[in-house]
Amino acid sequence: MLYYLFEYLDKILNVSGAGVFQYITFRSALAFLLSLLLSTVFGKRIINFLRNQQVGETVRELGLAGQNEKAGTPTMGGLIIIFATLVPVMLFAKLHNIYIVLLIVTTLWMGTIGFIDDYIKIFKKDKEGLKGIFKVFGQVGLGLIVGTVLYFSPNVTVRTDTGKNDIFRVTTENVISQSPVEEKSTATTIPFFKNNEFDYAELLAWTGEGYEKWAWLIFIPVVIFIITAVSNGANLTDGIDGLAAGTSAISVLALGIFTFLSGNIIFSNYLNIMYIPNSGEMTVFIAAFVGSLIGFLWYNSYPASVFMGDTGSLTIGGIIAVLAIAVRKELLIPLLCGVFLVENFSVVLQVAYFKYTKKRFGEGKRVFLMAPLHHHYQKKGYHESKIVTRFWIVAIMLAILSIVTLKLR
Repeated sequence: MLYYLFEYLDKILNVSGAGVFQYITFRSALAFLLSLLLSTVFGKRIINFLRNQQVGETVRELGLAGQNEKAGTPTMGGLIIIFATLVPVMLFAKLHNIYIVLLIVTTLWMGTIGFIDDYIKIFKKDKEGLKGIFKVFGQVGLGLIVGTVLYFSPNVTVRTDTGKNDIFRVTTENVISQSPVEEKSTATTIPFFKNNEFDYAELLAWTGEGYEKWAWLIFIPVVIFIITAVSNGANLTDGIDGLAAGTSAISVLALGIFTFLSGNIIFSNYLNIMYIPNSGEMTVFIAAFVGSLIGFLWYNSYPASVFMGDTGSLTIGGIIAVLAIAVRKELLIPLLCGVFLVENFSVVLQVAYFKYTKKRFGEGKRVFLMAPLHHHYQKKGYHESKIVTRFWIVAIMLAILSIVTLKLR
């Protein structure tokens, strides 16, 4: 909202200095600082409120060192992340931007699903929480909304011919070509390949002429799958103090770099990557989101004063998925969110192998001492702070490698 106020002050009243709000970098910096301030200052008040409401974690008997001490620790801390993200976004972002609207919807949608799950666990005393089928319905519903908007909205376009030598007109950091060739497209980026744009519509080329108009039959299911997979991956990663918040902040920061570059035609022209008009505005949201995650870590680092619960983990996964899809980097998710992928895979492998060996030999066997993977290392005797730090290091390496794909192809 402050963006519109300063736009009025600049363009109508010609107030000196008001034009600085036109810069994405300036508004992103303000969003980050305010988000960090809100999550650290008001985070303590939210934690005290949750504690007074007896919103405490119920710990299952997993035989892990230090697990029983976590009983009663306030959960639903994802409310801190949501609050500290949305307030700066409402103040500093362009609220009419289609990508910002989608991200706000994603935050509220996934936050609501997670909140209902936590509410059932805590107040209804049902350790299973919201039934898995309803979670999936919620994730599919969000995928339908995001996929439909990205495919059909006239405000979502791309430009892949950024390598041409056009003359550009510069308006702050939102650079517009004098002769833009923007189009509706389901193109995405394949990492590590030269001329690496791939259009989902090509999968229907065998159907004959006019196949492009049916591309939504491929694109929307892909969006649904990615949102469901990443949100569940973030949910499984939230198992020990600081793991999900820290690894997510690293991944989102890398996505912020992709977003800023893809939304600026000069940088996208130089790097020969897809230019996505108006996507640079997501940098403001990302800055606020990273600030909230770092602020949340102030209280979630070992020993945690609060857990994010599904309110936070499902929201984090949903936001990361939508960001990656919007900036056409969803095929980078297995690399960028490698920690989520491994955590997911460890559970799938553990369950599949146990069922297979039980059916084959009459006795179930396990690949890991416990799944997800972070619990395996806990069982091996590693302290959880060491596990978290090492997972962060791995996440940083994966984020750097993901950024390197801008030139490594």
